[in-house]
Amino acid sequence: MKNITVIGGGVIGLCSTYYLQKEGYAVTIIEKGDITNGCSFGNMGYISPSHFIPLASPGIISQGLKWMLSPTSPFYIKPRMSRDLVQWGYHFWKNSTAATVKKNAPHLNDILQLSRGLMDDLRNDIGDTFHMEAKGCLMMCKQKKTLDHEFHLADEAEKFGLKVERLKKQEVQQLEPSIEMDVEGAVLFKDDCHLNPGKMMEALKIYLETKGVKFQLNTSVTGFEKHHNKISAIITDKGKFDCDEIVLAAGSWLPVVAKMMGIKLLLQAGKGYSHTYANVENNITYPAILIDGRCAMTPWEQQLRIGGTMEISGINDNILVKRMKGIYDSAKAFYPGLKIDFPATDKIWSGLRPVTPDGLPYIDRTAGVENVVIAGGHAMLGVSLATATGKLVTELVQHKKSKIDISAFKVNRFS
Repeated sequence: MKNITVIGGGVIGLCSTYYLQKEGYAVTIIEKGDITNGCSFGNMGYISPSHFIPLASPGIISQGLKWMLSPTSPFYIKPRMSRDLVQWGYHFWKNSTAATVKKNAPHLNDILQLSRGLMDDLRNDIGDTFHMEAKGCLMMCKQKKTLDHEFHLADEAEKFGLKVERLKKQEVQQLEPSIEMDVEGAVLFKDDCHLNPGKMMEALKIYLETKGVKFQLNTSVTGFEKHHNKISAIITDKGKFDCDEIVLAAGSWLPVVAKMMGIKLLLQAGKGYSHTYANVENNITYPAILIDGRCAMTPWEQQLRIGGTMEISGINDNILVKRMKGIYDSAKAFYPGLKIDFPATDKIWSGLRPVTPDGLPYIDRTAGVENVVIAGGHAMLGVSLATATGKLVTELVQHKKSKIDISAFKVNRFS
């Protein structure tokens, strides 16, 4: 039996392990934290087939430049001397075209829809202890031009077989009768669902431990031993670990760890912020993305999480309170009847999303090292794509033909 070592205990690493152990592999997870402090824990918890348009898309550059002038805006790139950032920025600009979106959207749709179906299977297998609800997600708009654009995206979604409902102002309000709202309208993507990502991570960890998966937590990878174009051992601050195969799923630290193997990956850490309210009076019932505000809302019974932003400022845990202020202000603007206060600074959560230059993940073997599969760069779609990624990773480890075409996710596509 092959021993598989998964580097990274986020949702991609855990879901990869879930499918690998089902195929009979002995799996060890090496994680630099304790799995509760990564981006997989504090995100919005969406499973979103609706997100078939990649992050790199027409208009994102010009809009991003405007946003950078505001400290409360949902997008920010910290200017700094970095060759990797310049290279990433060049390829991001190059991929932000209508032609590239037209080419990439079908691939993103395929993996999103695969993941959506597999998520139901995983819930049924490990038990639904993480508040999964399949009621859809609202794309809410305050301006008519924004709503017109969302209606156009709804047309495109229907071409992919997604179920959508176009809603006017009064129809949106009817979905949330207990809370005053101020919107022009919305699109309800009925195939979407939402869950509590932290509870999902906890449930997966418990399940995997019962299946014999070993967790090497609070352990940092410092290097690798190579033998005949293969990694034979992983060197860490807690000792050396022999391995037959490696799945590299290190999130925003992916290029750092890959570089130790001699592999170059273009990827930037995109910081997001969130805050979770414990007991909300007259809470919302539908998860919603506030399109004009570029932020999101997720309810779980009496809990409510608000979150968003994309801050490209390197790997750090600095909190820019004004970014959270932008999220809060948007939430209050869309839901003037929502009774929530601005959170204290020490209650603001932040996490780093791994962002590739074209908004598509890396899911591939590497040419330079024979026994390594890379899985990362999922940006804001980590939870949405986790189950499909885990399934595809397992097929790569087994050298099987993948369920979907994964050519768009190659690691060398920016070479």
